[in-house]
Amino acid sequence: MHIPETMRAMVLETACTPLICKELPVPKPNPDQVLVKVRACGVCRTDLHVVDGELTDPKLPIIPGHEIVGAVVLAGENVDAFHAGDRIGIPWLGYTCGKCLFCRTGRENLCDQPKFTGYTLDGGYAEYAVADRRYCFSVPESYSDAEAAPLLCAGLIGYRSYRLAGDNIEKLGIYGFGGAAHIIAQIAIYQGKKVYAFTRPGDTSARKFALRLGAVWAGDSTDMPPELLDAAIIFAPVGSLVPAALRATVKGGTVVCGGIHMSDIPSFPYNILWEERVIRAVANLTRKDAEELLAIAPKVPVKTEVEVFPLSQANDALSRLREGKLQGAAVLILD
Repeated sequence: MHIPETMRAMVLETACTPLICKELPVPKPNPDQVLVKVRACGVCRTDLHVVDGELTDPKLPIIPGHEIVGAVVLAGENVDAFHAGDRIGIPWLGYTCGKCLFCRTGRENLCDQPKFTGYTLDGGYAEYAVADRRYCFSVPESYSDAEAAPLLCAGLIGYRSYRLAGDNIEKLGIYGFGGAAHIIAQIAIYQGKKVYAFTRPGDTSARKFALRLGAVWAGDSTDMPPELLDAAIIFAPVGSLVPAALRATVKGGTVVCGGIHMSDIPSFPYNILWEERVIRAVANLTRKDAEELLAIAPKVPVKTEVEVFPLSQANDALSRLREGKLQGAAVLILD
């Protein structure tokens, strides 16, 4: 398979500035990596946090993007699970040390020396990308490249958040109805749960979207649901939603903060936390999360709603996400 010497890439040189289209050398994989020709890359809210300077320690310049679907074109000498032509997905967590306490105890998502695709490792807003063989996954055949891309972060982080919300829940609230929410809502409904969708005030389009997917109720994030929730997941990066979600949950309920960045949580009275309510955050993902999500998604089947953009319009896609003008997920498509 012919591999060119250079590639197009959208590059962030300085936080809070637009991405710049550049011609760069095609990266070369090390013995534990694969080189992938990118076919699609989702545009995630975490990308927006990187571009807008809310995640403060990126490698700069950096090629963003961590919902990558592509074809292997070259495998390092230590790679035996993937071969040229295989379609794979590459997520946010791109490397772990394998040696720290967290890695040794099945909590690789909390590794002491992690690397992240599109943040500390160059990502998928480019024609080619390299990835650690351990953090690559086969993509279900039933999904097109664009449809599969949101599963690689919105789906994975959403699934981990959903799993940590608890096993014995019947009524699940979801705050912020975007890329992650629209995937997890379908899984929850498939598993017999009642989903209550909370959107930014006045966003009637998002409420209609949630109801179309099967939510039993949809309202503003400032509203109380018609009945108390067993658990709630907050995908919107808005700290004031934490006390709102606590007020909406039953005794012993769990509120999961599913984002990598959130504005400050305001003080709140102890009585809305009392009675063994729990607040917890989700960090990154594990390979088990990926394996489980990619196995269950085709069974539901999860249908991802995507709006596609060419690579050159990455800045437009980020702007639409920033302004809340997307329904579902934005995906960059590469020829």
